[in-house]
Amino acid sequence: MRSIQILDCTLRDGGFVNDWNFGVGSIVSIIGRLVKARIDIIEVGFIDNRRQHDVNRSIFPDTDSIKPVFHALETDDAIILGMIDFGTCPIEALSDQKDSVLDGIRVIFKKQHACEALQFCAAIKNKGYKIFVNPVSVTSYSDEEMLTLIEKINIVSPDAVAIVDTYGLMHKQELLHYYDLLDKHLISSTKIGYHAHNNFQLAYANSLELIALDSDRDLIIDTSLFGMGKSAGNTCTELVAMHLNENYGKKYDIYQLLEAIDVDIAKEYAKKQWGYSLNHFIAASNDCHPDYVSTLIGKKTLSVKSVNEILAKIDQPNKLTCNKTLIENIYMEYQNQYIDDSGAYANLHQQLENREILVIAPGKSIETCKTQIHNFIKDKNPVVITINFIDDNYKPDYVFMGNSKRYSQFFNKIYMGECSAQVICTSNISESNRKIDYVFNFNTLISEDAVIRDNPVLMLLKILITMEIKKVSLAGFDGYASDNTKNYPGEYIPFLYCNDQVVLRNEAIKKAILNLKSCITLELLTPSIYF
Repeated sequence: MRSIQILDCTLRDGGFVNDWNFGVGSIVSIIGRLVKARIDIIEVGFIDNRRQHDVNRSIFPDTDSIKPVFHALETDDAIILGMIDFGTCPIEALSDQKDSVLDGIRVIFKKQHACEALQFCAAIKNKGYKIFVNPVSVTSYSDEEMLTLIEKINIVSPDAVAIVDTYGLMHKQELLHYYDLLDKHLISSTKIGYHAHNNFQLAYANSLELIALDSDRDLIIDTSLFGMGKSAGNTCTELVAMHLNENYGKKYDIYQLLEAIDVDIAKEYAKKQWGYSLNHFIAASNDCHPDYVSTLIGKKTLSVKSVNEILAKIDQPNKLTCNKTLIENIYMEYQNQYIDDSGAYANLHQQLENREILVIAPGKSIETCKTQIHNFIKDKNPVVITINFIDDNYKPDYVFMGNSKRYSQFFNKIYMGECSAQVICTSNISESNRKIDYVFNFNTLISEDAVIRDNPVLMLLKILITMEIKKVSLAGFDGYASDNTKNYPGEYIPFLYCNDQVVLRNEAIKKAILNLKSCITLELLTPSIYF
C-alpha cells in the first residue's frame, strides 16, 4: 500500500504574504505545533543567499543560519526541508547534511533552467540531503517536454518530484494527465508530490483526487496552515489532515493545527489577506501570470471584459512570465483603437451649436452647491453633460464616458433607469448590447502627461474645442484632496479610485487647463482649485 504524506510549506510559501516576517516566536511555534500534529514533512523556509540573516524571518542565507531555530525544538519523526529557487543560492552555502538540521532540500526551477538545476540537485544530493525536484508551472510543459524532463530527473533519482501548479490553472483532467505521465515514466522509488494554488478553488478538491487514486506510487500533498501562500493561497493543511484521519486511518492532531492557525496565522491574515479573488480567477482563466492582471486592474480604467480582451492578446510564450513592456504595449494598442469619428463630431456639433453647455464632473461640490447648479439649469436651460457618472439629482442630456470601468459601473443607470441621456464614449470602451451614440478616438484626446493621460474632463473639453464650441460652464470640477472620500458625492463613493499621485494630478490639470483656456471660455459654477 502506498504512503500518503503531508508536506506543510506555511513558513516558505506563506512567506510570500508577509516577506517571511513571521517573528522568531511564531516560526518556532509553528514548527513545534506541526511536529506535535505529526505532520510528515515540514518546510521551514527558503534558503536564499541574497538575503541577510534575520532571526524573525523564515528565509535564510545558508543552512547554518537555520540551526538556531531548532535549538529548543524536537522534530520527532518529521522530515525537515528547506527550499532553494535555483540561481539564488550557491552550493557553497549548504553545509553537508550531517552538519545540518535539514533532512532534505527542495529545488524549484523554470523550464529554461532545467538542465543546470538538475545538476545542482545532484550536487545537493552528494552532500547527503534528500532531494525534491519542483519544476514550476508544470502546465507550461508539453507532453514531449515533460517526458524529456523525466528522463533527466531519473538520472538524479530524487526522493520526490512535484506537480507544481504555480498559477492554479489545472482542473482534474489536466492534473491526472500530468500525474499519469510521471507515474508511468519516473523510477519507482521517486514519490510524486502535488503543489496547488487556489485560483479556481480547486486546490483541496484536486488534492483529494490524487489521494483517492488507485496507485502504488507514494504521494506527497503540499499544504499550508489556513491555506497561507502566494497569490490565491494553497491547499489547507488542516483540511487534508482531517480528510486523511477520517478516511485513511491517519492520526494527525488537528487541534495542534488549529492552535497554530489561531495563535500564529490569524494575525498574518489580519494584516494581509490571501486566497481566492477576482484577480486570481481572471489570471487562471486566461492561463497567464497574475501580475498581468494586477497591472491592468491597477490602471483603474478597464472593465473586466476589457481586461480579458487584453489578456487574450498575449502570445503563448509570454503568458506565464510577466513581460511589463509587452503588457503596456498591448494596453496602449487596445486603448488606441482607431475609428472614423468625423460623423460623431458633425452630428454632435449639430446638437450643441449655439446652445449653452453645462459640464458636470463628479466633485463633492455638486452636493454642496446643488442650489446654484439647479438655478443655473432653470435660468439658462443648458445642454447638461455629466462626466463618468449618473446622479439622481441631475437629469443629463448626455453622459460622457472616457473610462471603461465607469461605463460598466453605471451601465444600469444609463440604460435601465429613468435616464434618457445620449451616451458619448471614447473608442477604448467596447459597445455592449446597448448603443453608444457618439464615439471619439481615444488616442487623439489623451494628454501627454501620464498622471492625467485619460482625465475625462480634459478629454471632453478637447472634443468641444474641436467642434469649435466657444464657451462651457463647469460644475463639480473641484480638484483632488488626499482623502478621496472628500472628493466625491456620497453616491459616487463606492466607485472611488485610490488616492495615488494626487498632488501631481492637480498640478498637471492646472497646466492643461491653462493651455485650453486660449481655445475655450470656461465659467465656473462651483469652486475649483484649477482656476
